[in-house]
Amino acid sequence: MSIPQSGGGPIERPEQLAESLEKGCKPKENWRIGTEHEKFGYCKDTLKPIPYEGERSVLAVLEGLRDGHGWAPLEEGGKLIGLTKEGANVSLEPGGQLELSGAPLETIHQTCDEVNEHLADVKDIADKVGVGFIGLGAAPVWSHDDMPLMPKGRYKLMDAYMGEVGTTGQIMMRRTCTVQVNLDFASEADMVQKMRVAVALQPVANALFGNSPFFEGKPNGVKSYRNYVWRNLDDARTGMVPFVFDEGFGFESWVQYALDVPMYFVYRDGKYIDALGQSFRDFLKGELPALPGEVPTLSDWADHLTTLFPEARLKTFIEMRGADGGPWRRLCALPAFWVGLMYDQTALDAAWDLIKGWSAEQRHALHVAAGTDGLQAKVEGIDMHDLAREVVAIADAGLKARACPGAGGLVPDETHFLNALKESVETGQVPADELLAKYQGEWDGDLNRIYPEYSY
Repeated sequence: MSIPQSGGGPIERPEQLAESLEKGCKPKENWRIGTEHEKFGYCKDTLKPIPYEGERSVLAVLEGLRDGHGWAPLEEGGKLIGLTKEGANVSLEPGGQLELSGAPLETIHQTCDEVNEHLADVKDIADKVGVGFIGLGAAPVWSHDDMPLMPKGRYKLMDAYMGEVGTTGQIMMRRTCTVQVNLDFASEADMVQKMRVAVALQPVANALFGNSPFFEGKPNGVKSYRNYVWRNLDDARTGMVPFVFDEGFGFESWVQYALDVPMYFVYRDGKYIDALGQSFRDFLKGELPALPGEVPTLSDWADHLTTLFPEARLKTFIEMRGADGGPWRRLCALPAFWVGLMYDQTALDAAWDLIKGWSAEQRHALHVAAGTDGLQAKVEGIDMHDLAREVVAIADAGLKARACPGAGGLVPDETHFLNALKESVETGQVPADELLAKYQGEWDGDLNRIYPEYSY
């Protein structure tokens, strides 16, 4: 979940909304990679989730990173709720999940180094206070009541609203984790092509990264329970955004979509003001019930954009949101997958050729089937395993074409970061399949074995 946005003055013309998105356009040499990942923290002795405060807590980890690893504090209402350093942020998710929002970096070598350093720093602090962290798409054992809500005003408002608009919003907040990558675009036309490929191929990412086959202590019957949770959260702000494929789609189209999504809040003077279900269109007219007579700022608009949760999200960059949280190798594989597809024009064109004939119904069906069946999904003649094989090959070719060396030139490109996905394509097995095999085999149904074996 995002921290409050800043830096925007009053909105005086409606055109400013689309212009704020268009400011993301930048030449290819300035394109960057921003990787984000969430992870669950737990007490090593009880295997229960860590609370906000106490000897073994999220706060203890945040304070340790602040005091021992050079992070600057971010506070809300006098409570430490995040950290910042050199363009990166560590933020606190609703159920105590810890998220790294990485700095914008040039290569996957750099972003993977950043992930490694972060996980090493977190483990250093966690080991000292008796805490562990694990990367999964959904909490495998814990109940709703096990998960404390973190002390952020945004989350308190969202938590109340979630029960009114869907069936799984509170599960999403407390008991799911993701890995995502944020990528740039050169122009409106480039954004359109990338958004269309991003939306259409999120099911492939979800299938390859499916890593949540357990919920409340037992198998849940799907490869990605996180996928199920997001699909049943809030139809107004989630899903496969089919209008992205309409003729004439562009920045203004996204603005109109966002304006139709009900608001959550307005952030003023360090506090979240309840605007649940209210209209940003009314806000533009100075008629928002929460702040009568006030007009929004560009910071309010940027905040509102963070409350949209489609599978791919447009801001001044594009967020790829379809993957479950997972093990270290897949934290580096996710940016490799999307950079390979998006940052080489030949690869992007090949990906577009692959998906341009699909209907909205096919895309939605793939979205559902990916979460349920992983690489075994089949939809109207589309075999997910074959599709994933082709898409990973396109990404591999895109990374070869980028030819970004690492390790002081000893590694010629970034293709090795795809190895985990190549293995899945070869075997037909994704992390969820491995976990289920362990559960049914050597773990003999003891799901507590997942913590020592799969923690970072």
